[in-house]
Amino acid sequence: MSYISEYKQSIDHPALFWSEKAKDLEWFDFPQKILSQDSEGINHWFSDGKMNTCHMAVDYHVNNGRGEQTAIIYDSPVTDTKKSYTYSELRKEVAKCAGMIKAQGVEKGDRVIIYMPMIPESVFAMLACARLGAIHSVVFGGFASPELAVRIDDAKPKLILSASCGIEINRVIEYKPLLDGAIELAKHKVNKCIIYQREQSQSSMIDGRDIDWESACKIASEADCVKVRGDDPLYILYTSGTTGKPKGIVRENGGHAVAMKYSMSAIYDTNPGDVYWAASDVGWVVGHSYIVYAPLIQGCTTILFEGKPIMTPDAGAFWRVISEYKVKSIFTAPTAYRAIKKEDPNGELIKNYDVSSLKNLFAAGERLDPPTYEWLSNNLNIPVIDNWWQTETGWAIASNMTGIERMPIKPGSATVPAPGFDIHIIDDNGKELGRNEQGNISIKLPLPPSCLATIWGDLDRFKSGYLETFPGYYVSGDGGYFDDDGYLFVMGRTDDVINVSGHRLSTGEIEEIIGSHDSIAECAVVGINDNLKGQVPLGFAILKSGVTESNADTQKSLVKLIRDKIGPLACYKETIIVERLPKTRSGKILRKTMRQIVDGEEYVVPSTIDDPAILDEVKEQIGKR
Repeated sequence: MSYISEYKQSIDHPALFWSEKAKDLEWFDFPQKILSQDSEGINHWFSDGKMNTCHMAVDYHVNNGRGEQTAIIYDSPVTDTKKSYTYSELRKEVAKCAGMIKAQGVEKGDRVIIYMPMIPESVFAMLACARLGAIHSVVFGGFASPELAVRIDDAKPKLILSASCGIEINRVIEYKPLLDGAIELAKHKVNKCIIYQREQSQSSMIDGRDIDWESACKIASEADCVKVRGDDPLYILYTSGTTGKPKGIVRENGGHAVAMKYSMSAIYDTNPGDVYWAASDVGWVVGHSYIVYAPLIQGCTTILFEGKPIMTPDAGAFWRVISEYKVKSIFTAPTAYRAIKKEDPNGELIKNYDVSSLKNLFAAGERLDPPTYEWLSNNLNIPVIDNWWQTETGWAIASNMTGIERMPIKPGSATVPAPGFDIHIIDDNGKELGRNEQGNISIKLPLPPSCLATIWGDLDRFKSGYLETFPGYYVSGDGGYFDDDGYLFVMGRTDDVINVSGHRLSTGEIEEIIGSHDSIAECAVVGINDNLKGQVPLGFAILKSGVTESNADTQKSLVKLIRDKIGPLACYKETIIVERLPKTRSGKILRKTMRQIVDGEEYVVPSTIDDPAILDEVKEQIGKR
């Protein structure tokens, strides 16, 4: 089937289309209501189906002869540990973990917060909650106590699962004091915590509240899968909101499982038995979807990597993992590739490994800039595929659909809408725009399976934040356009569009041009206040290792480059050279915070920042302007 016919069917006959995809999974009772609406007018997929996501991801494969296939490979260069689990071993570990959780009174519909590092027990915990019909909420390990407390108060968990510590490249992060601080701050009091003690740091335990993981799991009985409805929540995942209060994105079991299964073949061209690696963290949506659920539902081998793209031990870490485990597809954020490119500009370390197993390289989480695309494509000589999605959707809104029909790649474009996503470009007044006109990327309802159905405990916020800006559409918050060939170009958040003397300019477009300069490893552009022009762009750039030209020469050549590519109307005059860019732990550059610093506005250090010290470095460079 061609992409066009597949996509058209998904838009013209969504219920029929997704009903057929749902047949690829083993349901206890196949749904009769494929697409339905509740009393609030919110759409739900497969609402009356009876199922269990853990059964689909684990037990199904054991029951169908794949028990001895490797399910999870754990590779931890920061602890010098490697371990693998077959599907049979995984089922036993998950069933025991579920029994341990069940022994604490957790039942279907109860919430469980998981505050853990990148270790196999984190995956066991997620699957164990799904096994019981409990709703897990994974909070990135190491989040500060106040941020964890906010999530505790919102989700109101019956139980928290945690570990004594996380391991970074050269430091141990003690989790237990952060957890204790969060519980102290939270209004909702959690009476039981199960703590996995890592050998790198043993934490003290609070009598009557804290339970040792290994001891409790050892005596636990194996728990069976609990039947849930297709519209029962699988998990809550918090993402940042404009009000400062995190939004609890709710993912429902049925639609999520169907979309995960479909995406592995349709987008990632990955089959049962293939080795698939999402180099992310289980605390982020990529980790939920493509470290844990999608690869296991598809019957793949998934890699759990506790390390970094560089310094574990060097910028060849990714190529070592690909070579050692014969990875077919890798998926991570462009920021990881840019970090590798900075340390190894000519890709020399790739030559040390046999990466011939790698057939596809996928990037998402932020825009894949053309210079990074070119570097990857030239050094690996395989398809480098951008795809665009959000925490809210749980899978790609737009991608090159490699498992249906491979399309020519256009650097800077996420290619075409994935089946089910009816994308329209709309201006601020609600008017639909034509080809090559930038506007708000919006998705006509109904959203396809796996997309959020609400914000946990706040339906009004869901409606006002996503559905009411353009009635009948989901507003993504991103801006972009379709070109003449129907390729989607995502240019960044709509608040990253700056207005220079009445000209609307995309900071993403300016970043593309700066990033194409031979001396630049990575960059960010923000719009700063200007008394005359309203806003003007300001660049921040990291130089490649070994660059010898002066900063002044680099500045001049970048100004000329922008003038040549966009024109004088861009009013681009300045680039601040920095050693590092402030980012979230998932790799997104904190452009808003940088802009606030430049403009002298008050700002809050984001809880998601990877290293707060970088902001001080940036402020110092700004102060030298």
